[in-house]
Amino acid sequence: MNRQQWMEKLRVPLLLAPALLILFLLFGGGLAVGFAQSLGYFPILGMTELTLSHYTAVLTDPNFLQSLWLTFRIAFWSTLISSVLAVAFALILREAFRGSQAATFVYQIPLPIPHLVAAAGIVMLVTQSGLLARMGVALNLMEKPGQFPVLVFDRAGIAIIMTFVWKEVPFIGLVVLAILKSVGPQFEEIAQTLGANRWQRFWHILLPLIMPGILSTSIIVFAFSFANYEIPLLLGVRFPTTLPVWAFRAYQDPDLAQRPQAMAASMILAVIAVVLLVAYRRLARYAIQS
Repeated sequence: MNRQQWMEKLRVPLLLAPALLILFLLFGGGLAVGFAQSLGYFPILGMTELTLSHYTAVLTDPNFLQSLWLTFRIAFWSTLISSVLAVAFALILREAFRGSQAATFVYQIPLPIPHLVAAAGIVMLVTQSGLLARMGVALNLMEKPGQFPVLVFDRAGIAIIMTFVWKEVPFIGLVVLAILKSVGPQFEEIAQTLGANRWQRFWHILLPLIMPGILSTSIIVFAFSFANYEIPLLLGVRFPTTLPVWAFRAYQDPDLAQRPQAMAASMILAVIAVVLLVAYRRLARYAIQS
């Protein structure tokens, strides 16, 4: 292989090198510092001896499994509901109808809105003093706003899931919609001529075609929902709380001696998220192949 061929082969890596270097230094450096602190290496406090005691403290905490289950449940339902609704909306929006362009525009509105703004909107909408409760009173559906179901600051995390769903449905849906429009209706038309009904055309034709898009985007949504702390911190109860909120509160503790335990919780959270994502990806691939 001559010099020109080597340069052509290395052209893309060299072009990506500056961005990858910055990403490696910022992300990898922070991860390395956090991992070192989780092992008890915190020179500012005179802690230089490496230990696993902070991991043991987190894993043996009686609230750990409860927080882990709440975190997983919120991420799972947020991803599942978002995926189902996204596919349904994509199937509707791919058809040309009067006002379809306006409907697609409205469908994309949640994408640029920050999650914190979305959480504030959910609070104003579904709290017991919110818009829906007051509309219920105005329509004589209830006597007072306090009779409205508790959906915010509840132990089930309903408002948290609602916020994630509202934000992530367009994210998944636009990817699925792009796939549907690129494929076109020809495969469905062929299946229809062979006697396949609407459900069979969806299950055997459309779903395998859009599954890669659903899989890739739902993995991102699950990872984000699992590791997000802002929304559970704003809309969740004080206890039980999700693992990211638990780690964030420990990190903010004025007692810096709690910092290693917060870092240990963060490292455990990262490992669990990676394991769940790998398992989810393999199960999804197995479902596609079968």
